[in-house]
Amino acid sequence: MGADAKTKNVLLVGVGGQGTILASKLLTLGLMEEGYDVKMSEIHGMSQRGGSVSSQVRYGKEVWSPVIERGSADMIVSFEKMEALRWLEYLKKDGKIVVNNHEMMPMPVIMGKAEYAADIADEIKKSCDNVTIINATEEAMKLGNGKVMNIILLGTIIKTMGLEDIDWDKIVKENVKPAFVEDNLKAIRVGMSLI
Repeated sequence: MGADAKTKNVLLVGVGGQGTILASKLLTLGLMEEGYDVKMSEIHGMSQRGGSVSSQVRYGKEVWSPVIERGSADMIVSFEKMEALRWLEYLKKDGKIVVNNHEMMPMPVIMGKAEYAADIADEIKKSCDNVTIINATEEAMKLGNGKVMNIILLGTIIKTMGLEDIDWDKIVKENVKPAFVEDNLKAIRVGMSLI
């Protein structure tokens, strides 16, 4: 466990089916292996239908609550652009946000009851000084497996939060089906390289 025992808050947000839950579970397992006290909570908003999904991961020496309060997230990782905007109020003043430059139309937009905002990246940059926009979906396709986009985003958390010393290879090997281990290990490294 690092010298800084203060509780850290990481919020992973996305749309159902993007793999936010797997990424947060791997993050939690890695943190626990390193000796942190970790609390994780998940919110599934109609996740099967492209609804909003979030995972909150809090870790430190002693963590009492799994819930991240508004304005207290050290980092937000958004698997989809609009979700970044939706959860922005949870970010600390000096917090960091990583946004996957990917659009998934939510049900209200598909049904014509809402519009997908055109200038999401600009809106985020107005509210936050430390914004990194990456093309995790494209990077996953380059690896030959679009499904590892979530693990690329996990790599961005590892790098941003200074968690490189944890044995992520071991965590992946123990928790991912053998056929997908290599792709996932490559994806973590790609994610780390994008920060």
